[in-house]
Amino acid sequence: MLDSLKEDLKKHVIAQLNLEDVSPADIDDDKPLFHSSGLGLDSIDALELIVMFEQHYGIEVVEPQESRKAFQSISSMADYIREKRGSALHETVSRPS
Repeated sequence: MLDSLKEDLKKHVIAQLNLEDVSPADIDDDKPLFHSSGLGLDSIDALELIVMFEQHYGIEVVEPQESRKAFQSISSMADYIREKRGSALHETVSRPS
């Protein structure tokens, strides 16, 4: 599932940021997204990623520290989604009726 999540993320990042000359294969799972050695994204791109998380994954990113950590790489984004989905599932299961 994790590999398909990473592929899904790459496709959504490319579409959301209109990266016309980039394919999913061009994005390394562990390269920094906001560094020139990676995709070289900027703060406007970060806002677009936050919108993407809400639209496609139903996850709201509100804390700046959280977003910096979550958007470091494709791998960190996948980990963040799994963590948020896991905690939401845990809350639903453990919440008394």
